[in-house]
Amino acid sequence: MKRLFARDIFKLCLVVLLAGIGLCAQAQSNTALKIIVPFTPGTGMDTIARTVQPMLSEHMGQPVVVQNMPGASGNIGADFVAKSAPDGNTVLMGANTMLIASQLYKNVPFNPTKDFAPVSMSAYGTLMLVANPKTGIKTVQDLIKLSRAKPGDISFGSPGVGTPHHMAMELFKLETNTFMLHVPYRGTAGYTQDLLAGELMVGFLPVHIAQGFVKSGKLNALAVGSLKRHPVAPDVPTFAELGYKNIDVDLWYAFFVPSKTPAPVVAKLNAELTRILQQPAIKEIFSKSGLDASTSTTEELGAVVARDYPRWGRVIQLKGIVAE
Repeated sequence: MKRLFARDIFKLCLVVLLAGIGLCAQAQSNTALKIIVPFTPGTGMDTIARTVQPMLSEHMGQPVVVQNMPGASGNIGADFVAKSAPDGNTVLMGANTMLIASQLYKNVPFNPTKDFAPVSMSAYGTLMLVANPKTGIKTVQDLIKLSRAKPGDISFGSPGVGTPHHMAMELFKLETNTFMLHVPYRGTAGYTQDLLAGELMVGFLPVHIAQGFVKSGKLNALAVGSLKRHPVAPDVPTFAELGYKNIDVDLWYAFFVPSKTPAPVVAKLNAELTRILQQPAIKEIFSKSGLDASTSTTEELGAVVARDYPRWGRVIQLKGIVAE
């Protein structure tokens, strides 16, 4: 009788132990994966994060939430992720702007090349250099010739200091040894409006936006900042075709996690995001927002970061650019 009682107690303990393991596993699967978007809703980063959110939740078997954490040109959200637990449950929706903003501000508490583990590229956004037709500038050579003949007379705008539009033009100026006057705006709307009105002479715009104005004759297309011609504007040359191989100013968007995240966790995220980003439906949604869906290995993304961080740092240093 005593032996039977002891055996029953053992079975009961085993059942409780297995139930406890099951509850732990369930709790783990119910832990939300947070995608931190370091900018406001409606931006390119936010679009990407919210588009992949439901499929990533399904593939990972856990809730996925998107949390906007804007401030300091993305530095606040990025710093939050850098200091988060390296368990794969806090993901940064990053972009090349992170490499710029972290060098524009003083005493930024993280290093984008050391404090994050690259997961996967997600999308590209191509910039086009355009000119108002009133200027008579129809080619890149026209712009270079005029700006050298009248240094400072050519005005260009941007949505703000340190934005991709601004940095692209500063890189162009360095590579072409030209000088033009920068007029920063607070946002894209006013900048685009004044470029169309001729208050500004030249500037960079996303290719999907710029091409509509080019077709209607409101702007002249000079070149695109991608390595290859863009399908939206197949007749517009790249800077590389024109002999300026270092003016690669595509915006890129990518996923990152804290640097000490275990490699198997990073590999799992990379695999699932790759599956999602290759879906035709995802590509179509991105395209409507002016984004070209893309994927990469962790190593490929790491190489892009290692290349771009010092490249933009050089532009910032040589041009003396500081955050406003």
